[in-house]
Amino acid sequence: MILENFSLEGKVAIITGAGRGLGRAMAIRFAACGADIVGAARTVAQLEDTAAEVRKSGRKFLVQPTDVSSSEQVNAMVAAALKEFGRVDVLVNNAGIGEDSFGKKLEEITDAEWRTGIDVNLSSQFYAARAVIPHMVARKRGKIINVASGYGLRGGKHNYMYACSKGAILQLTRSLALTYADDNIQTNCIVPGIFPHNEAMMRFFKGGKFIPIGRAGQDDDVGPLAVFLASEASNHINGELLIIDGGGLVGGIVPTGVAPTNPES
Repeated sequence: MILENFSLEGKVAIITGAGRGLGRAMAIRFAACGADIVGAARTVAQLEDTAAEVRKSGRKFLVQPTDVSSSEQVNAMVAAALKEFGRVDVLVNNAGIGEDSFGKKLEEITDAEWRTGIDVNLSSQFYAARAVIPHMVARKRGKIINVASGYGLRGGKHNYMYACSKGAILQLTRSLALTYADDNIQTNCIVPGIFPHNEAMMRFFKGGKFIPIGRAGQDDDVGPLAVFLASEASNHINGELLIIDGGGLVGGIVPTGVAPTNPES
């Protein structure tokens, strides 16, 4: 049966940012498909909420408080996963932050703001891949799923750390995919469009008015795509960017902060 190819039965997945949003939705969907979860985030209470939902599926959930911008904590996260389950089949690099300085002029952005944005969104994914790769190489199998953003494929006015880090994630994905293909490790990237996690961004994008299907994404939209990339069904997919944005990039009609004008109008 083809559905067997989508099963995650017996697999162990690390999901960063699992306490809320896309990470929470992916953890719940992975568990429903048979996976045990190592959930990482800074907020323990949110992880516990996700854990309760995962356990309803009869799967295990290891709560692992982690600041993903710290390589030491990321190393500890992977070590805890291996100690608890003895294996890691899937790594989902989902944790990230938005652009708190969105709208700031370039000369007003501090070194600390730059480093925080790059480290939480980009360095964290490098740290996690670096920590888990030796285990996956030894087993000659593994799936790495990075999460970027549509802003990784387009510029944004007064949008620096977020757009730069998300664009770099695409290249990290491609480099990992090429480097470890011979070890039967597939690395792919989910590229979400507009999701209702940021009220300011939702207002900016008119709640989905500029998205061809007429709405912003929902967290549950991402779960099935992540399951596909984590499962045996995607074994021949490697180094790809899978855009899930309701046609936003294809449509090409998005507010950029720069409005074209017709001098004759």
